[in-house]
Amino acid sequence: MSGYNTKNYTEQNGEVTHIGGKLVFDEGSSVENFPGGGGESYTLPAATASKLGGVKVGSGLSITGSGVLSADPQTPSVATESTAGVVRMMENQPNAAGSNLLALESAFNSLLTKLKAAGLMTADE
Repeated sequence: MSGYNTKNYTEQNGEVTHIGGKLVFDEGSSVENFPGGGGESYTLPAATASKLGGVKVGSGLSITGSGVLSADPQTPSVATESTAGVVRMMENQPNAAGSNLLALESAFNSLLTKLKAAGLMTADE
């Protein structure tokens, strides 16, 4: 409609509203029947690597003003197969210096032991 000189306007007896500028919801405002109409309520979609969505920040985590997710080092929790948490640094494993298979096997087994002790690998059953 070329006769309008405003970005926001209503037409068709109030059936259609055009928003061409910024839409601001002041404190205390609400939106009914959004987005599908018919009494549906809006559900924020889950965030994925390719889709913007909602993220719930759990205990020991924070999001900075610039949107960076950080873990609080004062309240760490260990990550498991079924729960998220802080992955802790494991004990150092020196480079293998053996010149024979027995020395390499010993160094490798030492690495496995440290991975299990740090909770980065499940223990032997």
